[in-house]
Amino acid sequence: MRESRALPYLLLLPSTLFLLVFFVWPLAQVAVEAFTVGGSPSLGNFHTMVTHWKFPQALKNTLLLAAIIVPLQLVVALTMATLVMQIGRGRDLILYVLTIPLGISDLAAGLVWLAILQQNGFLNSALQHFGLMDQPVNWLSYQNYGFILFAVVLAELWRSTAIVLVILIAGMGLIPKEYYEAAAVFGAGPWRRLVKVTLPLLKPSIQTALILRTILAFEVFAVVAALAGTQFPVLLGETFQWQYTLQDHAVASAYALLILAISASITIFYLWALRQREEVRA
Repeated sequence: MRESRALPYLLLLPSTLFLLVFFVWPLAQVAVEAFTVGGSPSLGNFHTMVTHWKFPQALKNTLLLAAIIVPLQLVVALTMATLVMQIGRGRDLILYVLTIPLGISDLAAGLVWLAILQQNGFLNSALQHFGLMDQPVNWLSYQNYGFILFAVVLAELWRSTAIVLVILIAGMGLIPKEYYEAAAVFGAGPWRRLVKVTLPLLKPSIQTALILRTILAFEVFAVVAALAGTQFPVLLGETFQWQYTLQDHAVASAYALLILAISASITIFYLWALRQREEVRA
């Protein structure tokens, strides 16, 4: 009896030790470094962070990217998942093709789109070939803020929408077909079945997808670095700059804690907003 009571704790021990060593302890070190100046507790590192001239732009760009990318990916992935689930033969092959970008790293995805959009890239070459322009355009110029934002959103949409797609398809696969059949009997069309059947029952999967993609959206860096370099600052990019270029680990730790705080706050909001009501569970 004693062994059976202790068994769950013994099984949890390896993962608990892993989290303590590789997450809790490094996080504690980062927190101590962020709140310490000259060996004394201080908010000086956060003051240095928020008063730096690139901080407002980095915060704005990061929030803007997350606000555009996450809802757009959810809508695109939901549309793709709905269409894929209606396919009979060949569904697995189509899903495999759609998830190919999952195997591409952030930096590689950025370089792919850089090869397309740079001044001597494929886009300008194609436009010149068809006589649509005389001279190549520097789409990714620092003066072209709107197009840089569009390029980053496009690259992220192409690269990581497949993550949301896989999560939603897995959730749709758990919805009993009898619900759709009953809705069809009562005259519900495709849109009404989506709103009244699919979305309510898909809420846990949507919650998981939103949390995952929002956290990753606040950590976007490699795609931005490949397409725009330092002319489009984001929070994680500034963390990298303070850590390795400016060699100020304390301010970099302050940036890391800020990203963690924003991600945790939005995660808590998703958990609250998309929580399962007790009467629904019952």
